[in-house]
Amino acid sequence: MEYLINSILFIVLIISFITDLKHRKIYNKVLFPALILALLLQPIFMGFDGIISSILGLLLGFGILLIPYLMGGMGAGDVKLLAVIGAIKGPAFVLTTVVYMAVIGGVIGLAFLVFRKDFFKGLYYALSNMRYGMQLVFSKSAMKRTFPYGVAIVGGACLSFFLDGVVI
Repeated sequence: MEYLINSILFIVLIISFITDLKHRKIYNKVLFPALILALLLQPIFMGFDGIISSILGLLLGFGILLIPYLMGGMGAGDVKLLAVIGAIKGPAFVLTTVVYMAVIGGVIGLAFLVFRKDFFKGLYYALSNMRYGMQLVFSKSAMKRTFPYGVAIVGGACLSFFLDGVVI
């Protein structure tokens, strides 16, 4: 029974990872069937506690990314992906996933920042004018660039799974 739940999780994670990288989208036709399966299978395998865990995980996953979505910093697919992960594995899994997701997202964001073509020019300018106060100046177009955050969510879920929910 746990094998089936974990299989659903990894199928969703693999497809979401690929589609987010290739098309910058996480598709409802992947997420909604997984959500329905999670909501049906959890009570079958775990009884009443399973449905409570599934619903709490769904709400927690949805709620954590709702404000970043409303502020324009996150896509709706990212929000739904974390909600489905919560429905599949429960609230404790979502919380550890979020910790790893934030670290992975920060590393990816930093890499995008560092590997921009005008980063070192901006850093040199900031360091050479330190006596006036440190300021990093970037073009507006550079600040508008985004990256597929579903990759960070998938990475966080995988780390949470393989590290058995332990936050190191």
